[in-house]
Amino acid sequence: MGGRLVEQPVPPRFVVWAEKDPLGANLDRIQIIKGWVDDRGDSQERIFDIAVSGERTIDQYGRTSPVGSTVDLATAQYDNSIGSAGLEVIWEDPTFKAGQQAFYYVRVLEIPTPRWSTYDAVALGTEPLEPAVIQERAITSAIWIK
Repeated sequence: MGGRLVEQPVPPRFVVWAEKDPLGANLDRIQIIKGWVDDRGDSQERIFDIAVSGERTIDQYGRTSPVGSTVDLATAQYDNSIGSAGLEVIWEDPTFKAGQQAFYYVRVLEIPTPRWSTYDAVALGTEPLEPAVIQERAITSAIWIK
């Protein structure tokens, strides 16, 4: 997790593998977030979907469609009928520019699940607060290219 890469003339290649918590929700997708400073000195950031569950595809911009939701707001329950138990991918930055300092980190998203306040609302017989559903995330430390 985390680290520094010495600048190379070729794009960095990352191997990413994520497994769900055995007691938790299935995985929706893996993303890589890239940050850099452009030629004008402005900070930039871009999110790439790099692995997705189900039959979804990733478009030419590195984006995919939502995974869907199995959350029942009346009972604050969900099921793992969507998503994947594990996702893995080898990814190479399609926007790599030699000589540009950048950082990358990985984010893994679970399928939608009820917020804790939604569980409380069901127990109390009240309407859940918005947003009633969330997608939990895991984030790695950054990898820097200097």
